[in-house]
Amino acid sequence: MHAGIGKTVLRKEDLRLVTGRGRYSDDLNLPGQAYGAAVRSPHAHALIRSIDVAAARAMPGVLAVLTGADVVADGLKRIPHLAAPGTPPDIVLHNRDGSPVPIAPHHVLPTDRVRHVGAAVAFVIAETIAEAKDAAEQVVVDYEPLPAVTEATAAVEPGAPRLYDDLPNIMIDAEVGDAAATADAFAHAAHVTRLDTWINRVTGVPMEPRAAVGVYEATTGRYTLYAGSGGIVRQKRELAAIFGVPLEAVRVVAHEIGGNFGTRNSFFPEFALVTWGSRRVGRPVKWTCERHECFVSDYMGRDLTVSAELALDADGRFLALRTRNLSNVGAHSGSYVPLVKGVGLATAGYRIPTSHISARAVLSTTMCTTPYRSAGRPEVIYVMERLIDKAALEHGFDRIALRRRNLIPPSAFPYRNPQGITYDNGTYRTVMERAMELGDWKGFKKRRAEARKRKRLRGIGLCCYLETTGGYPRERADITVHPHGRVDVVVGTLSSGQSHETTFAQCVAEWLGVPFDDVYVNESDTDIVKEGGGSHSARSMRLAGIVMGNASDAIIEKGKKIAAHMLEAAEDDISFDAGRFTVKGTDRSVGIFDVAAAAANGKAVPEDLSGPLAATSDETIRQLGFPYGAHVCEVEIDPQTGALALVRYTAVDDVGRAINPMVVDGQTHGGAAQGIGQALWECCTYDAQGQLLSASLMDYAMPRADLLPSFTTDISEVLTPTNRLGVRGAGEGGTTGALGAVVNAVVDALAEFGVTHIEMPVTPERVWRAIQSAKK
Repeated sequence: MHAGIGKTVLRKEDLRLVTGRGRYSDDLNLPGQAYGAAVRSPHAHALIRSIDVAAARAMPGVLAVLTGADVVADGLKRIPHLAAPGTPPDIVLHNRDGSPVPIAPHHVLPTDRVRHVGAAVAFVIAETIAEAKDAAEQVVVDYEPLPAVTEATAAVEPGAPRLYDDLPNIMIDAEVGDAAATADAFAHAAHVTRLDTWINRVTGVPMEPRAAVGVYEATTGRYTLYAGSGGIVRQKRELAAIFGVPLEAVRVVAHEIGGNFGTRNSFFPEFALVTWGSRRVGRPVKWTCERHECFVSDYMGRDLTVSAELALDADGRFLALRTRNLSNVGAHSGSYVPLVKGVGLATAGYRIPTSHISARAVLSTTMCTTPYRSAGRPEVIYVMERLIDKAALEHGFDRIALRRRNLIPPSAFPYRNPQGITYDNGTYRTVMERAMELGDWKGFKKRRAEARKRKRLRGIGLCCYLETTGGYPRERADITVHPHGRVDVVVGTLSSGQSHETTFAQCVAEWLGVPFDDVYVNESDTDIVKEGGGSHSARSMRLAGIVMGNASDAIIEKGKKIAAHMLEAAEDDISFDAGRFTVKGTDRSVGIFDVAAAAANGKAVPEDLSGPLAATSDETIRQLGFPYGAHVCEVEIDPQTGALALVRYTAVDDVGRAINPMVVDGQTHGGAAQGIGQALWECCTYDAQGQLLSASLMDYAMPRADLLPSFTTDISEVLTPTNRLGVRGAGEGGTTGALGAVVNAVVDALAEFGVTHIEMPVTPERVWRAIQSAKK
């Protein structure tokens, strides 16, 4: 079987997982381990007057009760979140007044006040989890409640409750683009369409709740953290920074990860608590998050308030975009990436000569928002696609014709958008037409008429999306060819379902000409993985492909030198193909594993060529990727109740080269389900006092298999010129195209009532109210 690049190959990971041999974080148990339980704040905003732990410490089995005072006494630093306001080649946001962008600190345990419901204020360690939970209930915290503010629009108002005495609520107040040119374009526009909307806050709800085991070895002074995350090297750096120790004093291990979606990428306080706790009690400490804790303490995503305007000429050409984006970052500066990414991509894949964007980030008494699948891009693509459909309704244009007229043509690439981001290449209109063809756009009128006979409203929606991927720019690969017929690949990414063991092996198997089953990928242990950025922003295959390719090339070049000695030929006369080194023009050859054996033996080769047949590539690659695509959605609505059914869904995604089409389709299916979930059901809802009303699976609605149709998907493969594989990225486009496609379909179904917009999540109540309001 040929299992190289571009082939559908069954996943290596699956046999282990379906036979119960996977190793998730909660599966790990160490001899003599103790158990931790967090005491969490019931208040969204309150001063901590005192914490009385005496009764808890006296409970049976209790080993320690740790508070913020202990954090200070032991010198633990704040969590070093990656909260830069952008780094090139992404745009960088600068405050208009020239002041530096501040960082609202996030401590392992607070000492002064709590700033969101669910913040951990103490950590109990005991012999059993039951004893830890019982003791946690005996911790007495004297809170002085303060006013809460949960909505971004309220948090920016003068007189809004301040979260920090020494920081304003507004962290970023920037503008990007040409204000004067944009104002002039609007002044001369034949048509202007405006959209005011809120992109709802969501959370990842991974199938596996967070869990961690921490170990401190007193004899070596070394910390080990066993925990699933988005990247073990990042977690190692952050844990070392919190403890103020050298990197070599920290080890991080992650095996199977039951879902991430960005939720696990940032560092969590509990990771420091279990390792620090192990140091305090002299034993391993384990903590497992319960589902109700996940909802209040997992990082959240989205929550963007937008006021946007699109200017058009009389023929429907886009002239300018003007938008105000307000990002609710929550209680601490977890990340500004969603705001930055969204600003850079605000004009999407359309030719828009000028833009002006106001970008603000504001604190609130809610859990932090951090990058969630396709951070920032689904929000702004949704806004752009809603503006186009709204402009068509308001000004008498055909919504498809507007897109055809304004999508960037292939001849315009490389294309620099008005915010300063340069797109590589693409066939945006071709992909749109393909999605409409697969979605049978032409046959929709017949399906709508049939639905009307059943007293149902049917709508169809289209979303043309563009992604900009990036992420941590440094990646490393170490590849070793062993004499016994095994190739080890060590990479600094980290799979949480992206099939790296399969797709990375496909690449290396093709480059080195070895059997696919003989290639083994390791990403799980920082004692082996020396460098790398983990998995986020669709970076894994883009960057790993570069460094794995470089390392493979280096192995082949070294192998040619060794083979030349083995075959008694000049190095220039050696060629390599399909795993064999051959003397050109002859049938004399030697296999790559034989070459590895000769190098390991060292007797038949010079000293400088002896040793492992191995190579390393460590690169810093500051380059963006631009996946794109188009999604078509159809819905049916019962006008009497507002009940909505999603009945058809089609996605065409250009990911560049598809290393494994089956895996790409799987990424699209999962991504689309998440985007559809946000559009129709999911929402993190806080009340005015900052209490989370959606803190369980009873209240946080999620997509289920019986709520989704079978998806129709297709892959476009226009190779990007920015990397050797031509890969753009496949992990996030399914989500990015879904929001606009779903809401555009709903509005199309309701257009006969005069409805021009409806907010997410599009619940039956919202649909019913929109119909009743329009009737009045």
